[in-house]
Amino acid sequence: MMRHIVLFRRLPGVEQQPELEAGLIAQMRNLRERIDFIRDWRVAANELDRPICWDYILESSFDDADAVTRYLPHPAHQALVADLKQYFEWVAVDYSV
Repeated sequence: MMRHIVLFRRLPGVEQQPELEAGLIAQMRNLRERIDFIRDWRVAANELDRPICWDYILESSFDDADAVTRYLPHPAHQALVADLKQYFEWVAVDYSV
């Protein structure tokens, strides 16, 4: 099993746009329905206002590293990335469980 974790925060200098942000998060939450080989998928918002914290976390699981490799260029994922990059920056960690 491979875990794929991504942290998101608004890009520096981008004003918070609650409607846009809510739509992007909804798209992110719905991506699992569009890619059938995702095993687990959870998106959550940060709940504490601390400078070190990022705004959102995506926790997902795949069968193996090959599945993550297939996921990254998947058209549904790439469409989401195109929308997200106008508002968020992110970092990721992939590890075996």
